[in-house]
Amino acid sequence: MKPASFSYVRPNSWPEALKLVAAGARPGAGTQSLGPLLNLRLAQPDTIADLRHLPDYAGVAVEGGVVRIGAGTTHAAIEDGAVPGRVGEIMAGVARGIAYRPVRNRGTIGGSLAHADPAADWVAVLPALGGAAVALGPRGERRIASAGFVKGIFETELAADELLRAVEVPVLPAEARWGHWKFCRKVGEFSKATACFLALPGKAPRAVLAALDWPPLVIEDASMLAKDPVAEAARIVTAFPELGAWRRALAETALRRAVERAGGA
Repeated sequence: MKPASFSYVRPNSWPEALKLVAAGARPGAGTQSLGPLLNLRLAQPDTIADLRHLPDYAGVAVEGGVVRIGAGTTHAAIEDGAVPGRVGEIMAGVARGIAYRPVRNRGTIGGSLAHADPAADWVAVLPALGGAAVALGPRGERRIASAGFVKGIFETELAADELLRAVEVPVLPAEARWGHWKFCRKVGEFSKATACFLALPGKAPRAVLAALDWPPLVIEDASMLAKDPVAEAARIVTAFPELGAWRRALAETALRRAVERAGGA
């Protein structure tokens, strides 16, 4: 299949990009998700607005204990160390496991989050890190907690006239313990179950269970999961009664292994 005919526009400023989106243009950057939808004609926009040349769309800045990552920053850049410190080490490890290097060279953190595929890596990881999405609209910027950003399959809290400008994550101490585990049948495939576990000194650990065809489940106090991973993982998975037995087993395994990788068991 080939895409239906569309117009291509490359805005040079954020106000111009917002006007295009308000007029119905479909935003694109790495197009690693949009491209296949176009080829299959599941998406047939009249206009695609290429965001890659917008100022500060890609890049990383640290200020006041917060790391701001431009939505157009590629998975490959994160893998290669663009994000500093302990949170950068964590994110580099996650990025390294996303699909294949050619995909990571073009795919962006913002595109992955805004596309809101429940199985995508950043959909699970950013809530676990306590991150936020920075949306830009006609009224300026607003921050949306990553824990509530994804509302459903391919559905987010972004308004129709907003663009995802950046994501923000907190600077983490060197002592932060992190575990991340996902199940893929083969390299490059989307996960069938993903879990993350973050433990910070003096704070209750946080866990996330995702890639189960629903928005990620964020467990703000995962202390019981750290104490008894087997029993607590089984209890947590009961929040998804629609899952088949094999998927429940994967979800429980994901939680247990995330805790193990963080050294919390």
